[in-house]
Amino acid sequence: MATRARPRPRGGLDPARADEYRTWLRQMLLIRRFEEKAGEAYSLGKIGGFCHLYIGQEAVAVGSLAALGPEDYITCSYREHGHALARGISAREVMAELFGKAAGCSGGKGGSMHLFDAQLGFLGGHGIVGAHIPLATGMAFAAKYRKTDQVAVCYFGEAAVNNGAFHEALNMAALWKLPAVYICENNRYGMGTALERASAIYDISERACSYDMANEVVDGQDVLVMHAAMERAVQRARTDKHPTLLEVRTYRFMGHSMSDPIHGHYRTREEVEDQRKRDPIAVWSQRLIADGLMEEDAVKALDKKILQEVEDAYAFAEEAADPEPEALYADVYAEEKG
Repeated sequence: MATRARPRPRGGLDPARADEYRTWLRQMLLIRRFEEKAGEAYSLGKIGGFCHLYIGQEAVAVGSLAALGPEDYITCSYREHGHALARGISAREVMAELFGKAAGCSGGKGGSMHLFDAQLGFLGGHGIVGAHIPLATGMAFAAKYRKTDQVAVCYFGEAAVNNGAFHEALNMAALWKLPAVYICENNRYGMGTALERASAIYDISERACSYDMANEVVDGQDVLVMHAAMERAVQRARTDKHPTLLEVRTYRFMGHSMSDPIHGHYRTREEVEDQRKRDPIAVWSQRLIADGLMEEDAVKALDKKILQEVEDAYAFAEEAADPEPEALYADVYAEEKG
C-alpha cells in the first residue's frame, strides 16, 4: 500500500540549511513571476502555439529537483517551464525559447512544450501525454547498463496514468530494477476532466502496487515535504536500483492552458480560492519568517529582485534574433561520429 501524504516535519527549520531554504524560495518566486510574465506575453501575441503555466505547483519542481545530482536525467510533460528554471536553465534562455528566438534553449524550434538542455540532463519537455514515460525508463536502463549512479526522473500529470505507456514503462522499471523516480503531479484535472471522472481509483499511488513498486503520496504544496520524499526516492534508486512512484497532490491556480479560463466550467471560483490558501510560496515564506530565517522585508526585496530578472529576460527575448532559415534542417538527424 502507498505511504500516505506526510505532514510537515515537526520542530523548527534547521538554521544550518538557511541558505538552501532561501534558495528554494528564490526559485519558486522566479517560477511564479516568470510564468506571470509569460502569460502576459502570450496575451500580447509574443508567444505562439500552446502555453501551459505552472503557477501553484512551484514547490513540486523546486523541492524534488533540489534532491538530484548534476548528472541525473530529467524528463517532463509540456508544463515544464518551472522544472527548466529550477534545473538551472536561465530565465533568458527559457523566455527566448517561448518567443521562438535563436537564443532559446532549444534554438527557438521547441517552444513552450519542448524545452531542452542536454548539458543539464534536462531532456524535455514532451507534448504527447504520457509518451515520455517510457523514455525515462530507457534512461534509467542506460544508467544501470553503464553502471553509473545516475537516476532518471520523470514528471507527468495524473491524466497520463490512464495511458498504456505508463503501465508498460513502470512494469519494466520494476521488473528490471531500474533507478527511476516517476512523479505524478496530480493537480486533479486532466484539462477539464476531474480525476474521479476518469480513473477507477482515486489514489494514483496504488497503481504502483501492481508492479510491487515503492510508492508514496506527497503534499506538493510544502517544498520541505516534497524534498524529503524525493530524497527517499532518489536514495532508493541510486543505492538499491529500485524505482518509485510519487503521487504528488498539488493544484494549478491557472487554467489548463492559456486558452482555458482560470475557472472554466469544470471547477468553481470558490474551489480555486480555497486552494489558494495553501499557495506554496506563501506557505514557505511564512515559515521562513516564523522560524527567524528571513525577515518580511527581505522576502519583499527578493521578490523585487526576481521581478527585475524576469523583466530582463523579457527584454532579452524581444531583442534576440530569429533563427536563420537553415536552422530548420539542423538537429533533425544525429550525425555519425568517426
